[in-house]
Amino acid sequence: MKNKYIDPRVARTRELIQEALIELIEEKGFEAITVKDLTTKANINRGTFYAHYKDKYDLMEKCQQEFMQEISEFVKRSFPYVEDELNTQSKVTAPLTLFTAIFENINEHNAFLTAVLSPKGDITFQIKLKDFIWKTLFNHSHGLIKEENILVPEQYLVSYIVSAHLGVLQQWLSGGRKESPQEMAQILSTMTTNGPFFAAGLKDTYHLGND
Repeated sequence: MKNKYIDPRVARTRELIQEALIELIEEKGFEAITVKDLTTKANINRGTFYAHYKDKYDLMEKCQQEFMQEISEFVKRSFPYVEDELNTQSKVTAPLTLFTAIFENINEHNAFLTAVLSPKGDITFQIKLKDFIWKTLFNHSHGLIKEENILVPEQYLVSYIVSAHLGVLQQWLSGGRKESPQEMAQILSTMTTNGPFFAAGLKDTYHLGND
């Protein structure tokens, strides 16, 4: 995980601990991990571990916060460019532009995300990530979705969008990231912009609610 400027020795110690966490999740699952497991795997003593984290839950929470903070800051920097596209004839490419950059960022954290989103990881992170996806990408304040334009109850729209996006991310990670970030951005953009029926080739078959 990336850090703001700190002592290189501190950064390296945290990196070792986080790498140990990822390896141990894959080996035995998060719930079975002990601090002793982490210190042994990272080749550090318990005092060093406790100088950085209260326990394994604090370690997991800080890793998750670090990842989400980095994505959030990136999205904030990117939205001015996306909004420019939304206000021009490039509306269709706006999600593609954003998704490409996001998948590139996620690709840098693939080891952590693959572990924590796996059945052996932290199930609560999926809940946090769903809330994060909605607030970061589709919140009304960003302009991608305007409250007055929503055609269905918002809570169902939120559930549909975030579950779909998280599902695509998990499939990509668990499948070994065979597609490039650019290819994944195109796939997700197609489904997000045009809908699943269009992506399934049923655009000329279904006209739900229209005569």
